[in-house]
Amino acid sequence: MSGFSKDRAAPVVNYFTPKQPVPAGTALDPQPNGKKIPKLFESLKIKDLTFHNRIGVSPMCEYSSKDGFPTDYHLIHYGSLALRGPGLIIVEAAAISPEGRITPDDLGIWNDEQALALKRVVDFVHSQGQKIGIQLGHAGRKGSTVPPFFHLKEYAKPEDGGWQTVAPSPISFRDGVLPAPRELKIDEIKEIAEKWGAAAKRSIEISGFDFVEIHAAHGYLLNEFMSETSNKRTDAYGGSFDNRTRLVLDVVAEIKKNIAIAKIPLFIRVSASENLEDVDESGWKIEDTNRLADKLILAGVDVIDVSSGGNSDNQASRTRASVKEDLHVTLARQVKNHVGNRALVAYVRGLKTASVAESLLEENVADIVLVGRNFLKNPGLVWEWADQLDIRVTAAQQYVWGFYPPPL
Repeated sequence: MSGFSKDRAAPVVNYFTPKQPVPAGTALDPQPNGKKIPKLFESLKIKDLTFHNRIGVSPMCEYSSKDGFPTDYHLIHYGSLALRGPGLIIVEAAAISPEGRITPDDLGIWNDEQALALKRVVDFVHSQGQKIGIQLGHAGRKGSTVPPFFHLKEYAKPEDGGWQTVAPSPISFRDGVLPAPRELKIDEIKEIAEKWGAAAKRSIEISGFDFVEIHAAHGYLLNEFMSETSNKRTDAYGGSFDNRTRLVLDVVAEIKKNIAIAKIPLFIRVSASENLEDVDESGWKIEDTNRLADKLILAGVDVIDVSSGGNSDNQASRTRASVKEDLHVTLARQVKNHVGNRALVAYVRGLKTASVAESLLEENVADIVLVGRNFLKNPGLVWEWADQLDIRVTAAQQYVWGFYPPPL
């Protein structure tokens, strides 16, 4: 029997597309050649959510929104990735408020209408049996810039849709290029934490995302509060380590109030080091990250997504001769060694080959690998990596039959 029947439409969406028997990117078990399934293609369960492999699409800003709303571009962009089988997709940083955007063209989720528009993207991804989350962020003093494909260091003027940026302290990220931000008041800081919680609630209850990630890296607002290089406050949100990390923990607490945290995974991206050790001793270091990780785990965070830098132009170069020598490998390994089985660790940066990605998991550097630019270059990266490891994975029915035709 062919399996052809009237019950062949994918669920969730209100238009016809074939139902996928299993999510694309799932390793055949057993493998036709008898090989053991590599760790990259083992499933991973976090709370009530199961990812069918451990290869994720890293959040990458697309600068393709008007007034924070997604467009058909987002449906095509994320939909095409979902068809090709990553274990998880993390949607680009969505601003929790208008002034939280990096550029005027950033995605937002500060109102219900934006969340409802995102549901169309989520529904398609779910119709393919895939998992999708969203990164929630606030750009702080690095906001109100122009999209980087126009200029890497240009401020968006008010007539171009720009705005007054805010931060823990009135310190410009780039003196002479970006204006100094306005220092946030105590009541405004508390409101920001509440807005993060409200954005998480919209993400889950209206959009239908499977999980959320807090953006606390790359010199954006939470990172600015955490670091002494950008936070010169003397009140409850500055000075000591506990004070500087108060906001990020408040954000976690607000999210816990607003979503079913016992069932829904919570990720956080951190700059594990600001890469300033040689020029500024006050910069955030790996020791600070491990100290914060203990608090985040107790607060309910499941996955620590390890990145670095972004809070100072004086940071050291992250470029290394090979990925295995990359600074992020060292940082992820140190975080994983510290947290052990108390939390999962995601690695991101520069992965191009399956063998290197597999080795990071096998060596317990990380539990998940996230890929950004190489998914842009090759949306079929999951299938290519399976080929490199000499294993078979499922693919969308519309694609796979041309490679592995059914019997006549």
